[in-house]
Amino acid sequence: MQDKNDQVIARLAKLDKLREMGLNPYPHSFSRTHTSKELLQSKSDLLQSEEVVRFAGRVVRFNRKGKMCFMHLKDRFGRLQVVAAANMLQDDYEIVKLIDLGDFIGVEGSMMETQKGEFSVKASKITMLSKVIRPLPIPKEMIDADGNKTVFHEFKDIDTRYRKRYTDMALNDEVRDVFLKRSKIMQSIREYLISKDFIEVETPTLQPIYGGANARPFTTHHNAADMTLYLRVAPELYLKRCVVGGMEKVFEFSKNFRNEGMDRTHSPEFTGLEFYEAYADYNDMMVHFENIYERACIAANGSTKIQYQGKEIDFKAPWPRLTVNEAIEKYSGLKVEDLSDQEIQVELEKRNAKLDGIWTRGRAILELFEQTAEAHLIQPVFIKDMPKESTPLCKGHRDNPDLIEQFEPYANGWELGNAYTELNDPVRQRELLEEQVNRGRGGEDETHPMDENFLDAIESGLPPTGGVGFGIDRMVMLLTNQQTIRDVQLFPLMKSE
Repeated sequence: MQDKNDQVIARLAKLDKLREMGLNPYPHSFSRTHTSKELLQSKSDLLQSEEVVRFAGRVVRFNRKGKMCFMHLKDRFGRLQVVAAANMLQDDYEIVKLIDLGDFIGVEGSMMETQKGEFSVKASKITMLSKVIRPLPIPKEMIDADGNKTVFHEFKDIDTRYRKRYTDMALNDEVRDVFLKRSKIMQSIREYLISKDFIEVETPTLQPIYGGANARPFTTHHNAADMTLYLRVAPELYLKRCVVGGMEKVFEFSKNFRNEGMDRTHSPEFTGLEFYEAYADYNDMMVHFENIYERACIAANGSTKIQYQGKEIDFKAPWPRLTVNEAIEKYSGLKVEDLSDQEIQVELEKRNAKLDGIWTRGRAILELFEQTAEAHLIQPVFIKDMPKESTPLCKGHRDNPDLIEQFEPYANGWELGNAYTELNDPVRQRELLEEQVNRGRGGEDETHPMDENFLDAIESGLPPTGGVGFGIDRMVMLLTNQQTIRDVQLFPLMKSE
């Protein structure tokens, strides 16, 4: 063991003492009768009946004076006091003398209320369940004569919290609550889609050709097959293959990997959700999306309204719809339809905005939207009808050949997802993917590669289809009021210390 400081050495000595007493400090199991939540729910009955209960948890408060000890044990639902007296425990009180903060113990006894009215377990038996040899930095509180509270040794260093998330959750209830809410959010999404007859599937993480998003991939090598493989950037092209195969309604929660920058809202590894529905279009997908967000918000917070960093946002469906051009005009006064290519370029230069690769009117309009409108989109809204250059996987707009039937939902100034009326014309699909390859050769960093197997699937017949993709992490950030994506990932990627 590394860095054996004085506290570790002292705890190892107590571990040896427990074994000398003939006790196993790491037993295989402990049969609980109640959690802290269940004990509190049955408080009146338990006090009256004096039923013997078995409760377990981590010691987060410990105050022993002579032949009496008061402890707080913490389980997943909260904490509860244990009163341990030498005259009740007999030989087991020797175990109490060897307990440290952070240890897991099991207690057996009836319920009582102390003189201060605190609901507690009156221990008649103590079992050491896991002797902790590395002390946790459990905060200590001191209250002065005026009632002012000072907290010492708080576990607050951000870098250490991310690296030692197990300690972070053990000490900070609000951190653990974020991940409990994350679970509720994902469960609410799954329940909604299943209620609409969607089928959950799994598609490959290792792929011979990456696709489904404009992103740089992580590359690896399969030794046995002697072939280059890519970590999935998105599951889209495989999910569409499922629709070709007749599954009609499919969804997948997938781990996606993009070899790009790391910032407050971006991570190279993130969780995404994509779902596809045959015989539907992007209008149907808007309804699904706003319903999913509304339900997820209620699952996490009990309401459609949240407070995010001082801003109130209401996710109640339905959400407004704006075209890209309408959003630009609303927030900048510029009517894009009346501007020449040169005038659009001038507007971008005014805002110090540049396009990499080949300049096109559509890409310039999208950049102008980001510069003029994006930051104003605080309340949920769908931005729809993008320029045709924005993606090669979307169907052309039924009323305007310069546009595609794509939408991006926004809230808090963030893009929350992406959705299309999916392109199912195999000839046009091939043309657009070939154009992407040429654009990549022209200097764009993020373009789609050619995927002949995917084209073969589309040529085999994709019915009219609507599809949606969005990031779960960003959703959880919003719905739990967290400032960075690392705050909603259990074990975020960290640079080496």
